[in-house]
Amino acid sequence: MLKNHHTQLIKTWSRELGFEYCGIAQAVRLDEDARRLESWLHKGMNGSMLYMDNHFDLRIDPSRLVPGARSVITLLINYYPAQQQQPEAPQIAKYAYGQDYHEVIREKLNKLLARVRAEIGEVDGRGFVDSAPVLERSWAVRSGLGWIGKNGNLLNKQAGSFFFIATLITDLELEYDAPFAGDFCGTCRRCIDACPTDAIQPDKVVDGSKCISYFTIELKDLLIPDDMKGKFENWAFGCDTCQDVCPWNRFSKPTQEPAFTPVPAILNFRTADWEELTEASFKEIFRHSPIKRSKYNGLRRNLRFLHNPSGDQ
Repeated sequence: MLKNHHTQLIKTWSRELGFEYCGIAQAVRLDEDARRLESWLHKGMNGSMLYMDNHFDLRIDPSRLVPGARSVITLLINYYPAQQQQPEAPQIAKYAYGQDYHEVIREKLNKLLARVRAEIGEVDGRGFVDSAPVLERSWAVRSGLGWIGKNGNLLNKQAGSFFFIATLITDLELEYDAPFAGDFCGTCRRCIDACPTDAIQPDKVVDGSKCISYFTIELKDLLIPDDMKGKFENWAFGCDTCQDVCPWNRFSKPTQEPAFTPVPAILNFRTADWEELTEASFKEIFRHSPIKRSKYNGLRRNLRFLHNPSGDQ
């Protein structure tokens, strides 16, 4: 009874903090996922993202992150914007429209863990948002929140894929949700056919080293490879093509999280505004934005690449 009571409390508190979905799985080693990750890394699909190769044991075993881990709580929060960019402007992935989600969600996870400790008792736990060695999509499936689509994203039948995934690993024993058993992509190939760089491969494998998000955010080289010229479809930071064409995203609704309200410049800037942006203005406008991750010089490189498709970068 106590397990059930604690589980219901945590799900209620998560909703109060703005998370639309909360699922809970038993903390176990992810042996099957380990094999897939190992194969992906072996094929070099992480490109220059060498950090993906680090802390392999931590990625597959939650007890290495939280000793005595019993439960993995997975939380989803919607970021789909109510307004879109000017269509002719350099495009920014929707997840980066508002405040940096790492800051927003980390604060929510800290509040959730603090409430657990205050009202349930001495509990060990750690929250993770995207930047730690946690296979959050695998845990989301194990928690019953959706399935992995052909584009590698978690898909939820009620909400599509425009949401962030957060994870809270704890040594508290809870009631576990049934894993999500279905796959509702069927024969649809829209994401595969629409990917401008052919990064989406069979069996739900995404070659990270070919993804536009990789080139515009992760790649730190001064130049983007010439064989990518003309393939970016005006994406200057990230890419939403595979999500935009996904039929399940017809269920996307605007986020209710005020922190994800778009930065006005993202909605209003036209091409000339982006190209005339100074480093000082960049740091001021995007100081709380995920866009700061590309740094000013990275964004300038991306814009040059977009607007000189046949010339020098």
